[in-house]
Amino acid sequence: MGMQTDKVRGNFFETITTTLASAGRSSMFGAMFDDEWNLRPREVNEEYFIDRNPDCFSVLLDLLSTGELYVPPHMPDKLFYREALYYGLIDHVRTARFCEFDCNRLGLTSSVKGQASGNICTAIRASPDGGCAVAHNRIVRLYDWMLEEHPTINLNYQKVNDICWIDLESVVLSACKRYGREGSGIGLFSSSRGDLKHSFQLNHKNQVKSFTAGALCCNSDGKVFAACSGTGVNGIGVWDQVTGKQTDFFDKTVYEPLCDANRIQCLDGNNCFMIFNLTKKTDKKYISLLDLRDKSMVWYANATPVDKRGRPLWQCPFDSSMFYHVQDGIAMEGSNSICVVDKYENLGFMDIRGTDSSIKWNSESRQPKAVEPSYPKLALHGGQLFSCINDRISMFCGPDWFLTSSIGRSCNGGAIRDFSIGGDRLFALHSEENVFDVWETPVPLNRAA
Repeated sequence: MGMQTDKVRGNFFETITTTLASAGRSSMFGAMFDDEWNLRPREVNEEYFIDRNPDCFSVLLDLLSTGELYVPPHMPDKLFYREALYYGLIDHVRTARFCEFDCNRLGLTSSVKGQASGNICTAIRASPDGGCAVAHNRIVRLYDWMLEEHPTINLNYQKVNDICWIDLESVVLSACKRYGREGSGIGLFSSSRGDLKHSFQLNHKNQVKSFTAGALCCNSDGKVFAACSGTGVNGIGVWDQVTGKQTDFFDKTVYEPLCDANRIQCLDGNNCFMIFNLTKKTDKKYISLLDLRDKSMVWYANATPVDKRGRPLWQCPFDSSMFYHVQDGIAMEGSNSICVVDKYENLGFMDIRGTDSSIKWNSESRQPKAVEPSYPKLALHGGQLFSCINDRISMFCGPDWFLTSSIGRSCNGGAIRDFSIGGDRLFALHSEENVFDVWETPVPLNRAA
């Protein structure tokens, strides 16, 4: 910055100080006119030379002046986002281009195709700022908010099982152990560089164990939970997010081994966590609620409740054959209930405040389908319930969970295998072609340029 006498080309822009200062102190323009950063007295009508793209600068200057954003169709998004990032205006661009997440007004903004041919993507997880991580086999690809790919994480394991974002800079991966080799099945990685920060060792019965890590979750106290299985290991391991040191281990209950969980979910308000084992590959489907304080099981439901010797524990209070068709579940802490979905996308609800573990099916959500393949998934976001099956995602709201809207897949990629919500975006991962779609809430027409 500063007056340049050898300047030979460029565009000249004239504006007022208050327009540039409206970018905020964290921006480059805010620093230019902040006395704490610029000790040199400013001159009247002072000129500054900035060696950057003039077309992008024109769009950003218009945004600061009018509050509206118009990006010419010929201007690549990556180029424009890069320039906005340079000036410290990326938050201004996001606010002008997209609104807060509204499931009833989502629009498809882009489809991103991966580069790992032959490897089917298995999971996608949104980062807090609207980036994402995509797992396929032993490879994890990381994308920032601008959907620019960061260095790939390539594990020396058979398969990545789950992904959990700790913050913008750190992501935890769980994986299958590699047979014939010792090692941990879970590690903390840098999301920007892709390198391993530390692995999570599991000590059980005074022995360091080699294990496979499955479902992941984290809580507000800075702990990471993972379903762990291996020789002499069947339970939930707990580690500190920052140090990677193990803090606890939950062994199997008297009913079922905890290592088979396909979803674990922390309920911070109740000091409990839910364990869901609802995969298609098992006949022993169950849902358990465990108390973190004394490791006791406080609620339990399965299709065939029996003890270790196979004897019925009680008369099953509901039609266990219906529970057998349940494919996914999620705890709703605010209402002390669990939502489950079967392979036909019927939603059911279970009250966890008592001993009655029957499923109350929601007639409003019943939309039977016999289409294969299907990957039923549930998610909660902003008090709204999301249910995915085959090629669409449905949204439910209100106390009775009425269907309010739905979105479909893009023209490529097959059925939706997984989806995730974060940073005001919904990501939908397809079962074919390694494609994921990005859905966002557009600015209303009366706010658009």
